Amino acid sequence: MAGRVDPAVEMIRSPIDLPGRPEKPGLVSPQKVPRRRADSLPGRAALIHALAHIEFNAINLALDAAHRFSGMPVAYYAEWLRVAAEEAQHFDLLNTHLATLGYAYGDFPAHNGLWDMALKTAHDPLVRMALVPRVLEARGLDATPLIVEKLRAVNDTRMIDILGVIERDEIGHVAIGSRWFCWLCAARGLDPEVTFRQLLIDYDAPPLKPPFNLAARRLAGFSEPELEWLSRL
Repeated sequence: MAGRVDPAVEMIRSPIDLPGRPEKPGLVSPQKVPRRRADSLPGRAALIHALAHIEFNAINLALDAAHRFSGMPVAYYAEWLRVAAEEAQHFDLLNTHLATLGYAYGDFPAHNGLWDMALKTAHDPLVRMALVPRVLEARGLDATPLIVEKLRAVNDTRMIDILGVIERDEIGHVAIGSRWFCWLCAARGLDPEVTFRQLLIDYDAPPLKPPFNLAARRLAGFSEPELEWLSRL
């Protein structure tokens, strides 16, 4: 994974702390986001809208990972640009399905928690790899089976198929974060498992709550000791 470092990417970067976004959705605190119950049409639309908003932010997060941190191996940039392209595909799938329900992206309020974490981790790629892919995106892996159950109850088979595509790709995205986190830990002489747990504390990361999708997390690069630790939470 070490790869070569391209001198061209060691230039000074100008950070982009406010990425472009449409006028809608309006951003509110997480507590004011509407409930997302799948057993009514507006509730299901709100759920899909929330997922679309996550994917919209994930596009910017992947592009920011590629733009903000200079001096990484070429493979790092290639992987995060590919992630951005896949996140854009996810957003398009969700927005298209939302339209079949009579709604569009921007019809519901949303929060900015994902991008807030991007700014919180903007100073260090090791911290970014730990807390965005391995915490925030991994939470999506945990949530997917629960969301699928709700959608199966209302027979939204198209949305279940879309979540299958997203889960497959997101496992790969979290795995990319895990690989570069471990690569950076090795470069700095740090133990990845100890460092990850300490970063959760140091940066007041969102709490890790069960149930955990241990099979998906294993595929996404979590070690067996980490999975055992999660199983005890």
